[in-house]
Amino acid sequence: MATRTAKQTSPARPATRRGFRWGRSTDERLLGLELRELDVRIESTWVEDVRDELHANLERRGLVFRPHTWVSNDWFTPQGVTGFAVPFFLLHPRLIKLERSQLLEVDGGTRETCLKTMRHECGHAMQNAYRLNRRRRWQQLFGRSSMRYPTGYRPDPGSRDYVQHLRLYYAQSHPDEDFAETFAVWLSAPNVWRRRYRGWPALDKLEYVNELMEQVGASAPPVRKRSRPDELGTISQTLGEYYRARRKHYSPGSSYPDVHGADLIRLFSDEPRHASRMHASAFIRRNRREIRALVARWTGEYQFTLEHMLDDMIARCRVLKLRAVGPERKLLLDFAMLLTVRTIHFLYSRRNWIPL
Repeated sequence: MATRTAKQTSPARPATRRGFRWGRSTDERLLGLELRELDVRIESTWVEDVRDELHANLERRGLVFRPHTWVSNDWFTPQGVTGFAVPFFLLHPRLIKLERSQLLEVDGGTRETCLKTMRHECGHAMQNAYRLNRRRRWQQLFGRSSMRYPTGYRPDPGSRDYVQHLRLYYAQSHPDEDFAETFAVWLSAPNVWRRRYRGWPALDKLEYVNELMEQVGASAPPVRKRSRPDELGTISQTLGEYYRARRKHYSPGSSYPDVHGADLIRLFSDEPRHASRMHASAFIRRNRREIRALVARWTGEYQFTLEHMLDDMIARCRVLKLRAVGPERKLLLDFAMLLTVRTIHFLYSRRNWIPL
């Protein structure tokens, strides 16, 4: 994920309790708490098991490096630091539930997605630990790490110059992200990446990472900066403030794609003879959770953004007085495909930039 400039902070007080006073709190009470009051830790959670799996991956590839980890408000690796932050909301079932209620999904909320993100962040930490971005060949393949970090990026979905690991073609956002994504693919699929990327220019980057890890992997890193910027115990922001900011970040705003009435009329019906059928707006509401999940999986878009688009389509169906006609499953898939096409056009049009 996006790197942050390191800053020194006081260490957080370690969690010493097995239970938490907020463990059974309502959403309203939780949202009033400050992040530093949560007092959660990685140890003795499922995230610790995933971290152990990451370390096993590194050991299998002959790497002595082990990134340190700490709890913060998001996934990130600070510049120059040889470890990465893990978001607090993964560390307790009640917080996972709150995250899902606020944003409709949990970033890294499964073992698979958590491990994928850890491999990516480990790539950043590896780069910092061995100063890999100072190498001439690294710069030739990935670009200059000193390039200003953008607030948004505009990917080319058809490009074969980059590996595809995290959602929304994240490798295309910055040279550091390109390396971290390439490292993650190299680490996760030792017997697959040469076949998967055969004929792609991205394969040159993977081969380089393979050579680079053979060169440095068995040696101790020259940089061992183990600071923990923005540790959770230092953050006074309330959960309510935190989620308002994140919802604003993922909201599509006024620029998200317009779904033309003609598209909806082709899918649903405005004919009087179908007046007894279910309203199309009710059909979408009933199936919105599955539709959201399908389109998110097909496009990489965040479910919270898709929820706004569904609200707009529901309102449009009401205005047009459309009815749902035909087999429900086919209608659901056809509607999901319509939303997918509109979403892809929105994400990758020349006018749109994906925010970091």
